[in-house]
Amino acid sequence: MRDRTETNHKMRIAMISYHTCPLATLGGKDSGGMNVYVHELTRQLGKMGIYVDVFTRSQDEHVPHVLHDLGYGNRVVHIPAGPEVPLSKSELVQHIPEFVDHILDFANKKGCKYDLIHSHYWMSGIAAIALKKEWNVPIIQMFHTLGRMKNRIARSPEEREGDYRLNGEQEVLDNVDAVVIATPAEKTQLEFLYQAEHVPTFIIPPGVDTSRFYPIPKDEAREYVGLEPDDHMILFVGRIEPLKGIDTLLQAILKLQTKGIIQCCNQYLVIIGGNSEVEAARANTEMARLQKMCVEIGIGDLVLFVGNRSQDALPYYYSAADAVVMPSHYESFGMVALEAMACGTPVVASQVGGLAFLVKDEQTGYVVPNNDPEALAEKLSDLLENPALREKLGKQAAEYARGYDWEIIAARIAGLYNQVIDQKVQWQSVHGSLH
Repeated sequence: MRDRTETNHKMRIAMISYHTCPLATLGGKDSGGMNVYVHELTRQLGKMGIYVDVFTRSQDEHVPHVLHDLGYGNRVVHIPAGPEVPLSKSELVQHIPEFVDHILDFANKKGCKYDLIHSHYWMSGIAAIALKKEWNVPIIQMFHTLGRMKNRIARSPEEREGDYRLNGEQEVLDNVDAVVIATPAEKTQLEFLYQAEHVPTFIIPPGVDTSRFYPIPKDEAREYVGLEPDDHMILFVGRIEPLKGIDTLLQAILKLQTKGIIQCCNQYLVIIGGNSEVEAARANTEMARLQKMCVEIGIGDLVLFVGNRSQDALPYYYSAADAVVMPSHYESFGMVALEAMACGTPVVASQVGGLAFLVKDEQTGYVVPNNDPEALAEKLSDLLENPALREKLGKQAAEYARGYDWEIIAARIAGLYNQVIDQKVQWQSVHGSLH
């Protein structure tokens, strides 16, 4: 490894995002906050003069294997590992060794020597451990979600994570040099559920691109998304899966309808995520279940499932909404909440995980008990019936979110990179290189 003190040597990072590509459209089954995180962090690091190669598994043979969409000379490298089609996570595990081999080939052919590996999600961590053995560089890991936490809130055997994931997460914790966590809650979860007191952890929350996510004037945002001047919109953005708690939100909408607070034609719940309605009925059982639930409880005319939306479109939706709702049963951080607040829209969120820390109750929105449609409906009612309250909380939310600008967050991540690399160099100077 080149010493970083060499003249003109800029830091070079191998970013591992095995199961999902940072260029993927949001809202799909395995695309969400992690995609945004890797995408935005890589762009900001590039702006700071740090070279990053993002390695992700190729899922489409028609997509070029190397793309420069993130700018600043940084690359997204689609690595063939198994068939170049989407696979289930249980199938993906068996292709990690091939993924590692092809990364090593790429680095050798390009003459790349990396200073550090930053891995995302546990499968990327498994790949990082193998790469570390070849490159002798430190690993910084981010889990984004934890299998044992998901199992604690699973309501059916199908929602539970298998032992292969739980064992994999433990293996990662036993082999990485540092773990970045979003909130103090995640630190507690790692220590309580994984006995990970021995692992250095650093609390650095995700960021938000305030050059993209900012308050757009309501009339302009509403025109963009197709709302009439008198329309009202409650918004959900995220993956369509049980742990997101969308059924709780639908029950809350029913309560608002029963009380006469919302009605057909000029007030809607818009759900962004998943595929289009026709595809979803075939391909996504949770989407089909939710759509059926809307019809059965009598709110079919109030709920619009609009499928995926691009990152460029989301600020308009956030800004047009009266409230953004995150009714999740588990959320390690909640980047949607941060994006919505940056757009000046109050957020109503479950009091779970990172959301309990991110959303400031009665300042930037409301925090409500998990799985409590009545409490959720009450807070939504307050916002829908009080425009002055919406405006006040929205302004406070936008101001609060500016403290999470990616420029601030990426600088903290880069500082951690330097710290971990320096510790590795010092250790090797004392103990000698392993190679």
